[in-house]
Amino acid sequence: MRFLFSLTACMLVLGCAPAAPSNTGVYMLLDTSGTYREELNKAQQIIRYTLSRLDATDSFAVARIDTGSFSEKDIVAKVTLDDRPSMMNRQKRQFAEQISAFVDGVRSSPYTDITGGLLQAVEFLNEKGTANKTILIFSDLKEDLKDGYIRDIEFDLDGFNVIALNVTKLRSDNVDPREYLSRLADWQTKIEKFGGQWRVINDLEGLEGLL
Repeated sequence: MRFLFSLTACMLVLGCAPAAPSNTGVYMLLDTSGTYREELNKAQQIIRYTLSRLDATDSFAVARIDTGSFSEKDIVAKVTLDDRPSMMNRQKRQFAEQISAFVDGVRSSPYTDITGGLLQAVEFLNEKGTANKTILIFSDLKEDLKDGYIRDIEFDLDGFNVIALNVTKLRSDNVDPREYLSRLADWQTKIEKFGGQWRVINDLEGLEGLL
């Protein structure tokens, strides 16, 4: 009898245990340096697509890459979606409006702190505790740090998908394509060294099934 009581109690405890989270968190970094700022209209397409794929309890943040990107002040818009459809639609609409206003008024950044942006993305998504964590980097991946900024830092990307989008070729890449290939290889090595999954998508039609 005692055994049956213990077994029943265990089953009740297990049955009441909270389900593991299955939600998604997305953090998108936008390069605003030099002429790459002119590519931000394409970024809006990606943001609209991402919003359309996210559902209740999913989180989404968009941040600019600038001189020092390890800062919450660079987050342009962020949201955790409500489970009420009417509220969720309102949140998505407001999010899109914030992005549109940002793109219309953004100023070019003289430096490109991609690593700082990645660190901020990891911190944000870890705080949200989402089951699936994706970092989108909309950039030519040319990092240019201001003197004195240190970014030779180890960080944990285990469980993160890091996807580079619209990696345009610089003028110097046309002269020597090895620069472009080396830049992609260096970022892949860095992301995978810290446990992350790395992908590059330059054809925006390849976004289907991204999330």
